Amino acid sequence: MLVMDIGVCIASMATDIDYVVEAERLGFSHAWFADSQMIWSDVYACLALAADRTTTIRLGTGVSVAATRPAPVTAASMATINALAPGRTFCGIGTGNTAMRIMGHKPMTINQFDRYLGELKPLLAGQESLVDWRGKVSPVRHIMPDAGFANFDDPIPLYVSGFGPRSLALAGKHGDGMVLSIPPVPEIMERVWATVAAGAADHGRRIDQDDFPTCSLTTIVVLEPGEATDSSRVKAQCGAFAIASLHYAYDQWRNYGRLPSNPAVKTVWDDYVALLDETPEAIRHQRVHAGHNCWVVPEEERFVTGELIESTCLVGEPENLADRLKDLKVAGLDQVMILPPLEPRYDVLADVGAKLLPLLT
Repeated sequence: MLVMDIGVCIASMATDIDYVVEAERLGFSHAWFADSQMIWSDVYACLALAADRTTTIRLGTGVSVAATRPAPVTAASMATINALAPGRTFCGIGTGNTAMRIMGHKPMTINQFDRYLGELKPLLAGQESLVDWRGKVSPVRHIMPDAGFANFDDPIPLYVSGFGPRSLALAGKHGDGMVLSIPPVPEIMERVWATVAAGAADHGRRIDQDDFPTCSLTTIVVLEPGEATDSSRVKAQCGAFAIASLHYAYDQWRNYGRLPSNPAVKTVWDDYVALLDETPEAIRHQRVHAGHNCWVVPEEERFVTGELIESTCLVGEPENLADRLKDLKVAGLDQVMILPPLEPRYDVLADVGAKLLPLLT
């Protein structure tokens, strides 16, 4: 049994289900299929294909976008996958930062997300829920759950995605677990748990850390002996994830006026903003996330510094990485899911599978 689960986050691609098959073979615990409809394949189509090709790895959304699908649609989609992969299915759900921004729209508000989660939770269990749709609230349930169309008998855990304190509190209120994207340092988990526990307590729940799984999105590069964290190989294997932190920071500044706090982002901030300002405002939402977590566009390569990599990714030699993951586990993080760039993704899987996973048993 692993000290910490290592999952893989997948930029959903219907033509490469071999990737999740390989992740299962190597011993990765979960496959989190990402949901961004204007850059990747449809997440539920990919999950269905993966369910047919795998037998042990857990399959779910990482994360499904609440803003683009009514709660009954999400519940039916998840229960369909649960029929194909019974007992292996989970539902990660979020407001849709990237998916909505790419279309030029804001994600759901916290109040909207709160209501959505309240609608979704009973539906995932095959129960009736009051659903607000087009200004009308109606009782909704799957009316033919026993005919083979969906599986509600095997539980579908609900993992709520949280970035800020209000969404983390919603994880405590509604979730069976939570999904994070935090810098990979243990100290942050203490604040996370305090916020989740408070959100639960405000609504009469008590969260037991042992029964409330936590997962954080990052990526991992296993260094060769003596290799620098900003070597060309390291940049190739994690640059796309590192630069995505700049994409997110820009959205926060552009839409809410929040300046970045990460020193590594601050160092390149003015130059990066000037680059994006070259794209007309009317279509800039299509430019911000160019290459999103798949590759680094050439004009942004200069922003992928060693400092940015170290502040956003897990990079180190095998023993160092194993120790850092164990420290994160002690701090209350149960799993990391890695999101390598598109081209070297099989190499990253092989390195982590061969050099790191054996150290976590």
